[in-house]
Amino acid sequence: MPPSPHPARRTHVLLGALLTVLAALAALVTTTSAAQADTQICDAFGSTTIQGRYVVQNNRWGTDQTQCVTATDSGFRVTQADGSVPTNGAPKSYPSIYNGCHYTNCSPGTALPAKLSTISSAPTSISYSYVSGAVFDAAYDIWLDPTPRTDGVNKTEIMVWFNHVGSVQPVGSQVGTATVAGRQWQVWSGNNGGNDVLSFVAPSAIGSWNFDVMDFAREAVSRGLAQNGWYLTSVQAGFEPWQNGAGLAVTSFSSTVNTGTGGDPGNPGNPGGPAACKVAYGTNVWQGGFTADVTVTNTGSAAVDHWQLAFTLPSGQRITSGWNATLSAQSGAVTAAGQSYNAQIAPGGTASFGFQGTYSGTFAKPSGFTLNGTACTTA
Repeated sequence: MPPSPHPARRTHVLLGALLTVLAALAALVTTTSAAQADTQICDAFGSTTIQGRYVVQNNRWGTDQTQCVTATDSGFRVTQADGSVPTNGAPKSYPSIYNGCHYTNCSPGTALPAKLSTISSAPTSISYSYVSGAVFDAAYDIWLDPTPRTDGVNKTEIMVWFNHVGSVQPVGSQVGTATVAGRQWQVWSGNNGGNDVLSFVAPSAIGSWNFDVMDFAREAVSRGLAQNGWYLTSVQAGFEPWQNGAGLAVTSFSSTVNTGTGGDPGNPGNPGGPAACKVAYGTNVWQGGFTADVTVTNTGSAAVDHWQLAFTLPSGQRITSGWNATLSAQSGAVTAAGQSYNAQIAPGGTASFGFQGTYSGTFAKPSGFTLNGTACTTA
Protein backbone atom coordinates (compact mmCIF):
# COMPACT_ATOMS: atom_id res chain seq x y z
CA MET A 1 0.00 0.00 0.00
CA PRO A 2 1.45 3.39 -0.95
CA PRO A 3 2.02 5.84 1.88
CA SER A 4 -0.70 8.37 2.69
CA PRO A 5 -0.10 11.92 1.41
CA HIS A 6 1.44 14.38 3.85
CA PRO A 7 -1.32 16.42 5.66
CA ALA A 8 -0.09 19.70 4.17
CA ARG A 9 -0.12 18.16 0.70
CA ARG A 10 -3.68 16.84 1.27
CA THR A 11 -4.72 20.39 2.24
CA HIS A 12 -3.22 21.82 -0.97
CA VAL A 13 -4.87 19.11 -3.08
CA LEU A 14 -8.28 19.75 -1.52
CA LEU A 15 -7.86 23.51 -1.87
CA GLY A 16 -6.90 23.13 -5.53
CA ALA A 17 -9.93 20.95 -6.18
CA LEU A 18 -12.21 23.44 -4.43
CA LEU A 19 -10.82 26.32 -6.49
CA THR A 20 -11.33 24.29 -9.68
CA VAL A 21 -14.99 23.67 -8.75
CA LEU A 22 -15.56 27.32 -7.88
CA ALA A 23 -14.00 28.42 -11.20
CA ALA A 24 -16.27 26.01 -13.08
CA LEU A 25 -19.33 27.33 -11.23
CA ALA A 26 -18.31 30.92 -11.98
CA ALA A 27 -17.91 30.07 -15.66
CA LEU A 28 -21.33 28.41 -15.65
CA VAL A 29 -22.95 31.46 -14.04
CA THR A 30 -21.25 33.76 -16.56
CA THR A 31 -22.36 31.59 -19.48
CA THR A 32 -25.93 31.42 -18.16
CA SER A 33 -26.10 35.19 -17.66
CA ALA A 34 -24.83 35.80 -21.19
CA ALA A 35 -27.33 33.35 -22.63
CA GLN A 36 -30.18 35.05 -20.77
CA ALA A 37 -29.19 38.49 -22.08
CA ASP A 38 -30.81 37.73 -25.47
CA THR A 39 -34.41 36.58 -26.01
CA GLN A 40 -35.39 34.37 -28.94
CA ILE A 41 -38.87 34.75 -30.43
CA CYS A 42 -40.26 32.14 -32.82
CA ASP A 43 -44.01 32.70 -32.34
CA ALA A 44 -45.46 34.29 -35.46
CA PHE A 45 -46.57 37.43 -33.61
CA GLY A 46 -44.41 37.10 -30.51
CA SER A 47 -42.73 40.17 -29.04
CA THR A 48 -40.58 41.35 -26.14
CA THR A 49 -39.39 44.65 -24.69
CA ILE A 50 -35.82 45.96 -24.65
CA GLN A 51 -34.33 48.90 -22.76
CA GLY A 52 -37.67 49.28 -21.01
CA ARG A 53 -38.93 51.41 -23.91
CA TYR A 54 -38.97 49.58 -27.27
CA VAL A 55 -40.79 46.48 -28.56
CA VAL A 56 -39.11 43.85 -30.73
CA GLN A 57 -41.59 41.77 -32.73
CA ASN A 58 -41.26 38.69 -34.95
CA ASN A 59 -44.33 39.72 -37.02
CA ARG A 60 -44.45 36.78 -39.46
CA TRP A 61 -47.68 36.97 -41.42
CA GLY A 62 -46.97 36.04 -45.05
CA THR A 63 -45.79 32.42 -44.68
CA ASP A 64 -46.26 29.33 -42.53
CA GLN A 65 -42.53 28.63 -42.55
CA THR A 66 -40.50 29.13 -39.38
CA GLN A 67 -39.02 32.51 -38.59
CA CYS A 68 -37.14 33.35 -35.39
CA VAL A 69 -35.62 36.60 -34.18
CA THR A 70 -33.36 37.22 -31.21
CA ALA A 71 -33.83 40.46 -29.28
CA THR A 72 -30.56 41.95 -28.05
CA ASP A 73 -29.82 44.82 -25.67
CA SER A 74 -29.72 47.26 -28.59
CA GLY A 75 -31.91 45.73 -31.33
CA PHE A 76 -32.48 42.30 -32.86
CA ARG A 77 -31.22 39.82 -35.44
CA VAL A 78 -33.05 37.29 -37.60
CA THR A 79 -31.78 33.86 -36.55
CA GLN A 80 -33.99 31.66 -38.74
CA ALA A 81 -35.96 32.54 -41.88
CA ASP A 82 -37.22 29.47 -43.71
CA GLY A 83 -38.94 29.41 -47.08
CA SER A 84 -39.59 32.02 -49.74
CA VAL A 85 -42.51 33.78 -51.43
CA PRO A 86 -42.84 35.25 -54.96
CA THR A 87 -41.05 38.58 -55.29
CA ASN A 88 -43.97 40.12 -57.22
CA GLY A 89 -46.19 39.87 -54.13
CA ALA A 90 -46.13 40.70 -50.45
CA PRO A 91 -43.10 39.77 -48.30
CA LYS A 92 -42.99 36.99 -45.72
CA SER A 93 -42.93 39.21 -42.67
CA TYR A 94 -41.71 42.41 -41.07
CA PRO A 95 -39.48 41.57 -38.10
CA SER A 96 -38.91 44.92 -36.45
CA ILE A 97 -38.36 47.13 -33.43
CA TYR A 98 -40.68 50.01 -32.67
CA ASN A 99 -41.69 52.96 -30.52
CA GLY A 100 -45.44 53.49 -30.33
CA CYS A 101 -48.43 51.20 -30.74
CA HIS A 102 -48.90 48.18 -33.00
CA TYR A 103 -52.23 46.30 -32.86
CA THR A 104 -52.84 47.44 -29.22
CA ASN A 105 -49.28 46.49 -28.15
CA CYS A 106 -47.77 49.82 -27.08
CA SER A 107 -44.14 50.28 -26.12
CA PRO A 108 -43.54 51.27 -22.46
CA GLY A 109 -43.69 55.00 -21.75
CA THR A 110 -44.34 55.94 -25.37
CA ALA A 111 -45.55 59.45 -26.25
CA LEU A 112 -47.45 58.01 -29.21
CA PRO A 113 -50.00 58.46 -30.61
CA ALA A 114 -49.23 62.19 -30.83
CA LYS A 115 -50.82 64.83 -33.06
CA LEU A 116 -48.43 66.02 -35.76
CA SER A 117 -49.16 69.67 -35.00
CA THR A 118 -47.83 69.20 -31.44
CA ILE A 119 -44.60 67.41 -32.35
CA SER A 120 -41.58 69.71 -32.47
CA SER A 121 -39.17 66.96 -33.48
CA ALA A 122 -38.91 63.18 -33.53
CA PRO A 123 -35.18 62.35 -33.65
CA THR A 124 -34.28 58.77 -34.39
CA SER A 125 -31.24 56.68 -35.21
CA ILE A 126 -30.88 53.25 -36.78
CA SER A 127 -28.03 50.91 -37.72
CA TYR A 128 -28.55 47.90 -39.98
CA SER A 129 -26.45 44.83 -40.68
CA TYR A 130 -27.03 43.11 -44.04
CA VAL A 131 -26.31 39.63 -45.42
CA SER A 132 -25.88 38.08 -48.85
CA GLY A 133 -28.05 35.31 -50.25
CA ALA A 134 -31.35 36.94 -49.29
CA VAL A 135 -34.03 38.97 -51.08
CA PHE A 136 -35.31 41.75 -48.82
CA ASP A 137 -35.75 45.41 -48.12
CA ALA A 138 -34.59 47.22 -45.00
CA ALA A 139 -37.40 49.65 -44.19
CA TYR A 140 -38.11 52.29 -41.56
CA ASP A 141 -41.91 52.58 -41.25
CA ILE A 142 -43.75 55.71 -40.10
CA TRP A 143 -47.49 55.26 -39.44
CA LEU A 144 -50.02 58.13 -39.61
CA ASP A 145 -53.76 58.15 -38.94
CA PRO A 146 -56.57 60.72 -38.65
CA THR A 147 -57.34 59.32 -35.17
CA PRO A 148 -55.09 58.36 -32.22
CA ARG A 149 -55.76 54.70 -32.83
CA THR A 150 -53.62 52.04 -31.22
CA ASP A 151 -55.13 49.04 -33.02
CA GLY A 152 -55.28 47.82 -36.59
CA VAL A 153 -53.95 49.45 -39.75
CA ASN A 154 -53.44 53.19 -40.02
CA LYS A 155 -54.47 55.33 -42.97
CA THR A 156 -51.01 56.18 -44.30
CA GLU A 157 -47.75 54.26 -44.14
CA ILE A 158 -44.46 56.00 -44.93
CA MET A 159 -41.67 53.57 -45.82
CA VAL A 160 -38.04 54.70 -45.91
CA TRP A 161 -36.07 52.02 -47.77
CA PHE A 162 -32.48 52.01 -46.53
CA ASN A 163 -31.60 49.07 -48.76
CA HIS A 164 -33.16 46.45 -51.03
CA VAL A 165 -31.76 43.33 -52.69
CA GLY A 166 -33.35 41.45 -55.56
CA SER A 167 -36.21 42.43 -57.86
CA VAL A 168 -38.54 43.68 -55.11
CA GLN A 169 -40.02 47.16 -55.33
CA PRO A 170 -42.33 49.39 -53.27
CA VAL A 171 -46.12 49.45 -53.50
CA GLY A 172 -47.48 51.47 -56.43
CA SER A 173 -45.24 53.24 -58.90
CA GLN A 174 -42.46 55.79 -58.90
CA VAL A 175 -43.81 59.35 -58.99
CA GLY A 176 -40.53 61.25 -59.01
CA THR A 177 -37.60 62.10 -56.78
CA ALA A 178 -37.23 64.30 -53.72
CA THR A 179 -34.70 65.56 -51.22
CA VAL A 180 -35.88 64.80 -47.69
CA ALA A 181 -33.81 65.13 -44.49
CA GLY A 182 -30.80 66.09 -46.60
CA ARG A 183 -30.82 62.96 -48.80
CA GLN A 184 -32.00 62.25 -52.32
CA TRP A 185 -34.74 59.62 -52.75
CA GLN A 186 -36.82 57.90 -55.38
CA VAL A 187 -40.45 58.50 -54.40
CA TRP A 188 -43.13 55.83 -54.88
CA SER A 189 -46.84 56.11 -54.13
CA GLY A 190 -49.65 53.57 -54.07
CA ASN A 191 -52.18 51.63 -52.01
CA ASN A 192 -51.84 48.04 -50.82
CA GLY A 193 -55.58 47.51 -50.41
CA GLY A 194 -55.52 48.43 -46.73
CA ASN A 195 -53.71 51.75 -46.56
CA ASP A 196 -51.91 54.37 -48.63
CA VAL A 197 -48.16 53.83 -48.93
CA LEU A 198 -45.60 56.57 -49.61
CA SER A 199 -42.11 55.13 -50.10
CA PHE A 200 -38.71 56.80 -50.21
CA VAL A 201 -36.06 54.55 -51.76
CA ALA A 202 -32.36 55.25 -51.27
CA PRO A 203 -30.36 55.00 -54.54
CA SER A 204 -27.66 53.05 -52.66
CA ALA A 205 -27.59 51.14 -49.40
CA ILE A 206 -27.50 53.09 -46.12
CA GLY A 207 -25.93 51.26 -43.18
CA SER A 208 -26.79 53.74 -40.43
CA TRP A 209 -28.38 57.17 -40.17
CA ASN A 210 -29.70 59.73 -37.69
CA PHE A 211 -32.68 61.80 -38.88
CA ASP A 212 -35.92 63.49 -37.87
CA VAL A 213 -39.08 61.48 -38.55
CA MET A 214 -41.00 64.75 -38.91
CA ASP A 215 -39.17 65.56 -42.15
CA PHE A 216 -40.93 62.61 -43.79
CA ALA A 217 -44.25 63.32 -42.05
CA ARG A 218 -44.20 66.86 -43.42
CA GLU A 219 -43.45 65.49 -46.90
CA ALA A 220 -46.54 63.26 -46.64
CA VAL A 221 -48.62 66.29 -45.62
CA SER A 222 -47.30 68.31 -48.56
CA ARG A 223 -48.33 65.49 -50.93
CA GLY A 224 -51.87 65.29 -49.53
CA LEU A 225 -51.39 61.88 -47.87
CA ALA A 226 -51.73 63.26 -44.32
CA GLN A 227 -52.82 66.38 -42.47
CA ASN A 228 -51.33 68.37 -39.60
CA GLY A 229 -54.24 67.30 -37.41
CA TRP A 230 -53.44 63.60 -37.93
CA TYR A 231 -51.52 61.46 -35.45
CA LEU A 232 -48.15 59.77 -35.52
CA THR A 233 -48.95 56.36 -34.02
CA SER A 234 -45.66 54.44 -34.31
CA VAL A 235 -42.22 54.32 -35.88
CA GLN A 236 -40.75 50.92 -36.73
CA ALA A 237 -37.46 49.69 -38.16
CA GLY A 238 -36.85 46.25 -39.63
CA PHE A 239 -36.82 44.06 -42.71
CA GLU A 240 -39.28 42.71 -45.26
CA PRO A 241 -37.77 39.40 -46.47
CA TRP A 242 -39.03 37.52 -49.51
CA GLN A 243 -36.31 34.86 -49.61
CA ASN A 244 -34.16 33.66 -46.69
CA GLY A 245 -33.04 36.49 -44.40
CA ALA A 246 -31.19 34.79 -41.54
CA GLY A 247 -28.47 37.11 -40.24
CA LEU A 248 -30.21 40.39 -41.02
CA ALA A 249 -30.02 42.61 -37.97
CA VAL A 250 -30.91 45.97 -36.50
CA THR A 251 -27.80 46.58 -34.41
CA SER A 252 -29.03 49.79 -32.76
CA PHE A 253 -32.25 51.80 -32.59
CA SER A 254 -33.43 54.90 -30.78
CA SER A 255 -36.56 57.04 -31.07
CA THR A 256 -37.75 60.12 -29.19
CA VAL A 257 -40.87 62.20 -29.80
CA ASN A 258 -40.65 65.76 -28.52
CA THR A 259 -43.98 67.49 -28.02
CA GLY A 260 -45.06 70.86 -26.67
CA THR A 261 -48.27 72.54 -25.53
CA GLY A 262 -50.37 74.93 -27.56
CA GLY A 263 -48.87 73.92 -30.88
CA ASP A 264 -49.35 75.78 -34.12
CA PRO A 265 -51.67 73.61 -36.29
CA GLY A 266 -50.22 75.18 -39.43
CA ASN A 267 -46.64 74.32 -38.57
CA PRO A 268 -45.95 70.85 -37.15
CA GLY A 269 -42.35 71.85 -36.57
CA ASN A 270 -43.22 74.64 -34.10
CA PRO A 271 -44.94 73.46 -30.91
CA GLY A 272 -45.56 77.03 -29.76
CA GLY A 273 -44.96 76.31 -26.07
CA PRO A 274 -42.47 75.05 -23.50
CA ALA A 275 -41.81 71.44 -22.63
CA ALA A 276 -44.33 69.98 -20.17
CA CYS A 277 -41.75 68.87 -17.63
CA LYS A 278 -38.69 70.05 -15.73
CA VAL A 279 -36.00 67.90 -14.12
CA ALA A 280 -33.69 68.78 -11.24
CA TYR A 281 -30.74 66.36 -11.00
CA GLY A 282 -28.80 66.84 -7.76
CA THR A 283 -25.68 64.78 -7.04
CA ASN A 284 -23.27 64.00 -4.24
CA VAL A 285 -19.99 62.78 -5.75
CA TRP A 286 -16.92 61.18 -4.19
CA GLN A 287 -13.98 59.29 -5.66
CA GLY A 288 -15.48 56.39 -7.65
CA GLY A 289 -19.04 56.80 -6.36
CA PHE A 290 -22.06 59.09 -6.31
CA THR A 291 -25.71 59.49 -5.40
CA ALA A 292 -28.31 61.23 -7.56
CA ASP A 293 -31.54 62.82 -6.32
CA VAL A 294 -33.95 63.47 -9.19
CA THR A 295 -37.07 65.65 -9.00
CA VAL A 296 -39.50 65.69 -11.93
CA THR A 297 -41.94 68.62 -12.15
CA ASN A 298 -45.05 68.46 -14.33
CA THR A 299 -45.19 71.93 -15.89
CA GLY A 300 -48.15 71.03 -18.11
CA SER A 301 -51.88 71.54 -17.53
CA ALA A 302 -52.84 67.85 -17.33
CA ALA A 303 -51.83 65.08 -14.96
CA VAL A 304 -49.10 62.65 -16.07
CA ASP A 305 -50.15 59.07 -15.39
CA HIS A 306 -47.72 56.14 -15.07
CA TRP A 307 -44.75 58.44 -15.55
CA GLN A 308 -41.51 57.15 -17.04
CA LEU A 309 -38.39 59.31 -17.15
CA ALA A 310 -35.81 58.25 -19.75
CA PHE A 311 -32.16 59.34 -19.70
CA THR A 312 -28.71 57.99 -20.59
CA LEU A 313 -25.97 57.63 -18.01
CA PRO A 314 -22.56 58.83 -19.24
CA SER A 315 -20.00 56.14 -20.06
CA GLY A 316 -18.38 54.58 -17.00
CA GLN A 317 -21.36 55.10 -14.67
CA ARG A 318 -23.30 52.20 -13.17
CA ILE A 319 -26.30 52.17 -10.80
CA THR A 320 -25.97 49.91 -7.75
CA SER A 321 -29.24 50.69 -5.94
CA GLY A 322 -32.23 53.01 -6.16
CA TRP A 323 -35.36 54.21 -4.38
CA ASN A 324 -38.88 55.52 -5.16
CA ALA A 325 -38.74 54.26 -8.79
CA THR A 326 -38.19 51.12 -10.82
CA LEU A 327 -35.01 51.43 -12.89
CA SER A 328 -34.87 49.52 -16.18
CA ALA A 329 -31.07 49.22 -16.42
CA GLN A 330 -27.87 49.77 -14.44
CA SER A 331 -25.96 51.62 -17.16
CA GLY A 332 -26.44 53.24 -20.56
CA ALA A 333 -30.07 54.02 -21.48
CA VAL A 334 -32.16 53.99 -18.29
CA THR A 335 -35.89 54.44 -17.72
CA ALA A 336 -37.17 55.27 -14.22
CA ALA A 337 -40.83 54.36 -13.70
CA GLY A 338 -43.05 55.53 -10.86
CA GLN A 339 -44.27 53.17 -8.16
CA SER A 340 -47.93 52.49 -7.31
CA TYR A 341 -47.85 55.24 -4.68
CA ASN A 342 -46.27 57.93 -6.91
CA ALA A 343 -47.33 56.90 -10.43
CA GLN A 344 -49.22 60.15 -11.15
CA ILE A 345 -47.82 63.68 -11.25
CA ALA A 346 -50.50 66.36 -10.96
CA PRO A 347 -50.21 69.63 -12.91
CA GLY A 348 -47.57 71.66 -11.08
CA GLY A 349 -46.74 68.63 -8.94
CA THR A 350 -43.50 66.73 -8.54
CA ALA A 351 -42.20 63.18 -8.20
CA SER A 352 -38.81 62.38 -6.70
CA PHE A 353 -36.55 59.35 -6.81
CA GLY A 354 -32.87 58.61 -6.49
CA PHE A 355 -30.09 56.09 -6.88
CA GLN A 356 -26.53 55.32 -5.87
CA GLY A 357 -23.83 54.30 -8.29
CA THR A 358 -20.20 54.01 -9.23
CA TYR A 359 -18.20 55.76 -11.94
CA SER A 360 -14.82 55.76 -13.61
CA GLY A 361 -13.01 58.64 -15.27
CA THR A 362 -14.53 62.11 -15.07
CA PHE A 363 -18.00 62.39 -13.52
CA ALA A 364 -20.76 63.98 -15.61
CA LYS A 365 -24.53 64.33 -15.49
CA PRO A 366 -26.94 62.97 -18.15
CA SER A 367 -27.29 65.38 -21.07
CA GLY A 368 -31.10 65.22 -21.29
CA PHE A 369 -34.33 63.72 -19.99
CA THR A 370 -37.68 62.77 -21.54
CA LEU A 371 -40.90 62.23 -19.56
CA ASN A 372 -43.22 59.76 -21.32
CA GLY A 373 -41.47 60.69 -24.56
CA THR A 374 -41.55 64.49 -24.02
CA ALA A 375 -38.22 66.32 -23.68
CA CYS A 376 -37.85 68.10 -20.33
CA THR A 377 -36.03 71.27 -19.43
CA THR A 378 -33.43 71.02 -16.66
CA ALA A 379 -33.34 73.11 -13.52
